[in-house]
Amino acid sequence: MPHERPDSIWTRAFALLCLAQLLGYAQNAMLTPTFPLYITRLGGSPFVVGLVLACFAVTSVIVRPFIGHWADRWNEAKVMISGLLFMGASILLCFVPLVEMTMLANALRGIGWAALNAGGYTLLALSAPEAKRGEASGYYSGVQGSATILFPALALWLIYAPFGGFTLVFSVAVALTLTGAGAAALMARHVPRAADRSATAATGPWWRELFSMADRDVLLPSLMLFCLNLSLPAVTSFIVLYARQIGIENFGSYFVVSGATSFLARPLLGRVSDKIGRDRSLAAGFVLQIVALILVMNIANLYGVLISGALYMLGNAIGSSTSLALALTRANPQRRGKAMATFSVAYPLSYGLGSLLMGSAVEMAGYTLMFLSAAVVSAAGLAVALMTWSKLK
Repeated sequence: MPHERPDSIWTRAFALLCLAQLLGYAQNAMLTPTFPLYITRLGGSPFVVGLVLACFAVTSVIVRPFIGHWADRWNEAKVMISGLLFMGASILLCFVPLVEMTMLANALRGIGWAALNAGGYTLLALSAPEAKRGEASGYYSGVQGSATILFPALALWLIYAPFGGFTLVFSVAVALTLTGAGAAALMARHVPRAADRSATAATGPWWRELFSMADRDVLLPSLMLFCLNLSLPAVTSFIVLYARQIGIENFGSYFVVSGATSFLARPLLGRVSDKIGRDRSLAAGFVLQIVALILVMNIANLYGVLISGALYMLGNAIGSSTSLALALTRANPQRRGKAMATFSVAYPLSYGLGSLLMGSAVEMAGYTLMFLSAAVVSAAGLAVALMTWSKLK
C-alpha cells in the first residue's frame, strides 16, 4: 500500500469508513418516510407512529454502555460491521404486516444503530488528523447526511410505483446494510491501530466501567447534539404526513433539496467551525432551525416547505458537525469507545423523545402545534448554548 501523508484526511481507511456509514445511513434514510406511511396504512395513529419511532431510540440508548465497552475491549471495526448486519436482519420482521412487528423491528434496529455509530465515531477519532478534526467531522457527517438526498425520495417513489410497495422498500433497505458491512470489512484491513487496550482495561473493574455509561468529557457536546435533533422528527418523519394532509404532490423533492443542503453544508461549515469557534457555529445552527420552523408554519405549499427544509438542514449541519468536532477534541484517547458511545446516545435519545413529543402534539392540536413545539425546543437549545458559551470555546 502506498505511503499516506499523516496529515491527510482522505486515507483509504477514512474513505471506506465513510462508504460504510453512507450505506448504513441510507437504510435509515429510506425508512424515515416509510415507517409513518406504513404504520398509518396498517391503521396506526400519529401517536402510534411516535411510539414506533421511539422504540428505535429506547434500545439504542440502553445498549450504549455495552457497545462502548465492547468497542474499547474488542475491535472498533468489527463492532461497526456487527451493527450493520444486525440492522439488516431486523428489517426482515417488517415483512409481517403488523404494527407490533414493525415496533419490534425498529427496536432491534436501534441496537444495530448503536454499534454502527459508536464504532464509526471511534474509528473517526483514530483516523482524523488532530489539526483537521473539524474538517474531518464535516466530511464524515456530510457523508452520513448525504444519504438523505436521494434515499427518502427513492423510498417514496418505490412505495407508489406500479411495481413497488413497502415490501420492495424493506428489501432494498436490507441490501444496503449488507453492502455496507462488506465495505466495513474491507476498511478493517486499513484502519489505524487503536490506543493500547491494556491501558483502557486498567481503568477499573469491567462491571463498574460497563454500568458507568456517561463519559463526562463529552457531556457538553452530547447535550448540544441532543438539543439540535430534538425537533428533527417534525421535518423528517411527520412532514410526510403533513404534506399528505395539505395535498402537496411530488414530495420527494423535499428530501432531495434538504438532503443536498445538508450534504454540501457539512464539510464547508465543519471547516468554518475550526476558524470562527464552536460557540458561534452552534448558536448559528439553532437560529437557522428556529427560522425554518416558523417559516413552515406560515407557508403551506411546496416551495415554502422546500425553503424551510433547506434552512433547517443548514442549521442542523453546522450544529452537528461542530458538536462532533467538539466531542472528538474532548474525548480521552484511552476511553474513546466509551466517550463516543456517550456522544452517539444523543441522536437516538433526542429523536425518540422528539418523536413522542411531535406525535403527541399532532394528536392534541394538529401540525401547527407540532411545528410550534419544535421551534420552542430549538429556542431552548439556543438558550443552553448561550448559557454554556464560555465552555463551548
